[in-house]
Amino acid sequence: NMRSLNLCIFLSLTAAVVYSLPLDREQPPQQITHKDEEFAESYLKSFFNLTKEHERSFGRRGVNPMVEKLRDMQRFFGLNITGSVDADTMQMMKKARCGVPDTQIARFSTFEGDQKWRTTALTYRILNYTPDMTRAEVDKSVEKALNVWARVTPLTFRRIERGTADIMISFGRRSHGDYYPFDGPQGTLAHAFAPSTGIGGDAHFDEDEDFTYRSTRGYVLFLVAAHEFGHSLGLGHSRDPGALMYPNYIYKNPDTFQLPRDDVNGIQSLYGPNVIVVPNEPTPPTTPDSCDATMVLDAVSTLRGEMLFFKGSFFWRKHPQNPRPRQSLISSFWPNAPEKVDAAFESRQTDRVYLFQGRQVWAFSGYDVVSGFPRNINYFGLPRNVNKINAALYDTHTRRTLFFVGDQYYSYDEARRTMEAGFPKSIETLLPGHTSKVTAGFQYRGYTYIYSGSNMLEYSLRTGRLFRVLKNDYFLPCATRRI
Repeated sequence: NMRSLNLCIFLSLTAAVVYSLPLDREQPPQQITHKDEEFAESYLKSFFNLTKEHERSFGRRGVNPMVEKLRDMQRFFGLNITGSVDADTMQMMKKARCGVPDTQIARFSTFEGDQKWRTTALTYRILNYTPDMTRAEVDKSVEKALNVWARVTPLTFRRIERGTADIMISFGRRSHGDYYPFDGPQGTLAHAFAPSTGIGGDAHFDEDEDFTYRSTRGYVLFLVAAHEFGHSLGLGHSRDPGALMYPNYIYKNPDTFQLPRDDVNGIQSLYGPNVIVVPNEPTPPTTPDSCDATMVLDAVSTLRGEMLFFKGSFFWRKHPQNPRPRQSLISSFWPNAPEKVDAAFESRQTDRVYLFQGRQVWAFSGYDVVSGFPRNINYFGLPRNVNKINAALYDTHTRRTLFFVGDQYYSYDEARRTMEAGFPKSIETLLPGHTSKVTAGFQYRGYTYIYSGSNMLEYSLRTGRLFRVLKNDYFLPCATRRI
């Protein structure tokens, strides 16, 4: 399931921008070799503008340009800024992509000089079609992708059948006439050019890829085109992992797609808002911010030494040795996971992570869904009247999994795979004095951390003693990226 597609940003003055397929999904850290270091240097030269001039300036300024460019790259992708070729950095670099350079921005970005169209009435023309889809499906996908941007701006798009349009749309293979050849299956998907005369605004799609109308197999043309048309209108990439203009392709249901707030802010910075108010227009989705002191997490779990913090369709991954949490969509990590999570826990007995939504549970071994899942939560012996789990945690001392439902909790014996008799019990019997709903929980270094709203409580389950009341940012620090 290689679902993540990186995109490149600046290839020329007109900024050809490309979706690219990663070589593989995220893998466990590997030992860095000399070959890796050579690859990293080549990557920085190709994508982050490491030049011969930089290398010659090393002696004059006393700063290693390789370290500077590594920090730039790590900052852009939200990695730990070490200035060294570490495992996480190599993992990101080995995702195939193209484009030079990546801009160092906080959220949305526009091209240098705020390149944009000087008219709001634009034309487009579809020059040819892919055999992967019917002509009607291609037409609908393109129209819908342009409408994503028209709904939030004064822009209008009119299709023409002859002549030169502002946005010329075509499918082609390998060398296709623009000096940026495609590279065959599972590489570059498409590229687009920023607003200008000539080729500016045009969008090209690689015919060697498998485009679909709405299937999770192949690549949904609507999603690819909507991103590319963002570049055709003047947007660069965003570091907001929830944005359409983020450098990764993640499948989203095209029938329910909503343009995220970051993209709305970006395109309106160029063209302003739509003067026509659309009735009952849904509020653009916003990416959760770890700096929000009032945020209530949906779930917290561990995964082979990492901490996972869930909110909406996103989660943060944090390793104890890395102070910077890394945010991403749940679906980019587990393509088969539910869009949102009610509860989560890691079982030390089975080496699995379980994710709950409603009356269903998903099990994952590392990155892969376990065969036979999702299943009904009756799998854990929970009664039929339980429609939702508020929180779950694995107690390493008793080797029991605790499920919190309302003001009660259940105890599941992992070894015997049975629910313990005498449950549910009041949460107060487990956590004396605690009367609020448990929203998340996990264990770390012998302590149990119970989340209740925006607070976190540090307990010993063996004694029932409460040690400290903390804020959510104790383990999940504020990580808003500043310009």
